[in-house]
Amino acid sequence: MADAAEQVRLPHLELLGDASQFASQIHAIIPRSKLFENFNLAEIRLMSHFMQLFLAEPGMEVIREGEPGDFMMLLIEGRIEVFKQDRWNSPRLIAVLDPGDTLGEMSMIDGEPRFATCVAAERSQLAVLTRESLARIILEQPILGAKVLMELVQM
Repeated sequence: MADAAEQVRLPHLELLGDASQFASQIHAIIPRSKLFENFNLAEIRLMSHFMQLFLAEPGMEVIREGEPGDFMMLLIEGRIEVFKQDRWNSPRLIAVLDPGDTLGEMSMIDGEPRFATCVAAERSQLAVLTRESLARIILEQPILGAKVLMELVQM
């Protein structure tokens, strides 16, 4: 299994620990997740060993538009607002994310800069999966890895 605690550094967020400690909580919100709705508890438990759980306080940026993206997040609890810079360089609210929603998945896959800035609208818990962890899932758990990739490409 991956040592998730070593894989992503988000100094502005509070690390709550290895997401495997929160697998049941993660599984509870899965029916609301477009990406993970077809995953069962055993698959979520297995995948959670490759993830970390972070806490973002209200007003904290969790993703910044234009930055490189090597991880994705699954919102477990709270609410995230998504802002895109308009042509006058002013932030424009384009979406509000709820538990079960994912953010940052496209940049993690295609390597392109982040499309938008994501800010915690309220205290939020986020499970983080890095590109490196996804590669390890594919190598160490190929059936699960293939399922994750299939779901990502269908987003």
